[in-house]
Amino acid sequence: MSDSNKTDFTNPSTFILLGIPGLEAAHIWISIPFCTMYTIAVLGNFIILFIVKTEPSLHEPMYYFLCMLAVTDLVLSTSTLPKMLSIFWFSSRKIDFSACLTQMYFIHCFLMMESGIFVAMAFDRYVAICNPLRHSTILTYPLVAKIGLVLVLRGIMFTLPYPFLARQWPYCRTNIIPHSHCEHMAVVKLACGDTHVSSYYGLFILLCMRGQDMIFIAVSYTHILRAIFSLPTKDARLKALGTCSSHLCAILSFYIPALFSALTLRFGSNVPLHFHVLIANVYILVPPMLNPIIYGVRSKQIQDRLLRLFTHKGI
Repeated sequence: MSDSNKTDFTNPSTFILLGIPGLEAAHIWISIPFCTMYTIAVLGNFIILFIVKTEPSLHEPMYYFLCMLAVTDLVLSTSTLPKMLSIFWFSSRKIDFSACLTQMYFIHCFLMMESGIFVAMAFDRYVAICNPLRHSTILTYPLVAKIGLVLVLRGIMFTLPYPFLARQWPYCRTNIIPHSHCEHMAVVKLACGDTHVSSYYGLFILLCMRGQDMIFIAVSYTHILRAIFSLPTKDARLKALGTCSSHLCAILSFYIPALFSALTLRFGSNVPLHFHVLIANVYILVPPMLNPIIYGVRSKQIQDRLLRLFTHKGI
C-alpha cells in the first residue's frame, strides 16, 4: 500500500476498490461467470419487458409487478457490474468519491425497492388464491400504480441517509475499500469518526424494513398455503402451488444471500473477507439473472408468447 493512501485526509477525491481481496490473481477467471450472469440478466429482463408490453393478455397486476422487478434488476446489476468488470479486466480501481456515494445509493435504493416488489407480488398471489373472484376489483390498475409509486418513494427516502451520513464523516485512515463496489458498511468502516449512527441506521433498515417485508411475505404465504391445502382435489392443489412456486424461488434467491451478507459483515468477524465480498456480489448479481429465468420457465403465458415470437421470425 502506498504512503499516499495512509496520509491524513478528510475529504478524499477518490476511493480505490480492490475487487475481491485475496483473489486478485483469479480476477480474470472470476469475471467470466460474472460477465455471463450480467449478460443473461440484461437479455432476460429486457425480454420480459418486451413480452409483457407486446402481449395484451399479460396486462394484469402480476405481470406489471414483474416488469417493475425487471427494471429494478436491470438498474441494480448495471450499477455494479460495469465497474466491477473494469477492475477485473483493466485494474481500473479508482472511483470518484461522489461516484462511490452515488453507486452506494443506487445499490441500496433498488435493493429496498426489490424487497418491496416481492411484498407486492406476495399480496397479488394472496388475493388471486384466497379471493380469486375479487382479484380484479381489489387489484385495480390505479392501485397497482399507487403501490409502485409507494415502493419507489420508500426506496428513495429511506436510502437517502446512507450517502448523506457517509459524506459527513472524516476519512483519515485510508481510501482503499476492500470490496468490488461501494457497499455501505465497507465505506463507513474507513471513516475515523463516530460512525455508530450509520451502523445503527443500516441495522434498522435490515431488521425493520426488510424484516417487515419478510414478515408480510411469510404471513401472506401462510394464508396462501392454508387456502391451497383446503382445495378439494389434488390437481387443483398442484395447479395453485405451481402459480406460487416461481415467486417463492425468486424470494429465496434474493433474501437468503442478502441476509447472510448483511449479518456476516456486522457480526461474522471470522468469515474470510473474500468470501464475504463474493456473497455480497452474489446477492446483487444472481437474483437479476434468475428472476427472468424463473418466471419465464414457470409462466406458461410468457413461454407461449416467446415461442410465438421465435416462430414468427422463423427461428
